[in-house]
Amino acid sequence: MEDPFTPAQADEGSLDFTLMARIAAGDHEAFRQLVERHQNAVIGTVAKMLGNPSDAEDIAQQVFLRIWCNAKRYHPDAKFTTYIFTITRHLVFNETRRRSRKKEVSSDAYEDHSNYLLEDRPDRHPDAELLQAELQQAVDAAIASLPEVQRMAVVLRRYEQLSYEEIAEVLKLTVSAVKSLLFRARATLRDRMRGYLDD
Repeated sequence: MEDPFTPAQADEGSLDFTLMARIAAGDHEAFRQLVERHQNAVIGTVAKMLGNPSDAEDIAQQVFLRIWCNAKRYHPDAKFTTYIFTITRHLVFNETRRRSRKKEVSSDAYEDHSNYLLEDRPDRHPDAELLQAELQQAVDAAIASLPEVQRMAVVLRRYEQLSYEEIAEVLKLTVSAVKSLLFRARATLRDRMRGYLDD
């Protein structure tokens, strides 16, 4: 069977595996390098899932703390990004459930926010940069309104460029289930973005 990764991806993976071996031996410098390599992706993913940058940094710290604590048990039988996003998924879903129990986040609030952003305002003629920023806000709000598993699948595919196979591993689903999730998510997003697309 052909190696599905490019040489560059294989080199990146090898570096992560090497760093993890050093971390397992208690190497703090290797841990610092690993955090620097992956913190932006983790923080970005958590922020898009939870909608709060300060919460994202807290969750990201927990992700890397788990990596440090479990380094001796880590086995490079999958891409490191799959491993790190699996930990991220677990912590994010725990946080969304905690919020749900406390009723801190309401899907209605997301919908109200999304409708506000998509409101048709013919009196405005924003320049291209402003329009792009507003469009990005609308996309973010639409993604935030998706159910959490769909949202995670979209974030990992759209922003982290993970393959269907990697997303399936992270979410503990089959590849066909991931494709079905993404199909439904895209249909919902198209519906929510219709106000923009029809302009």
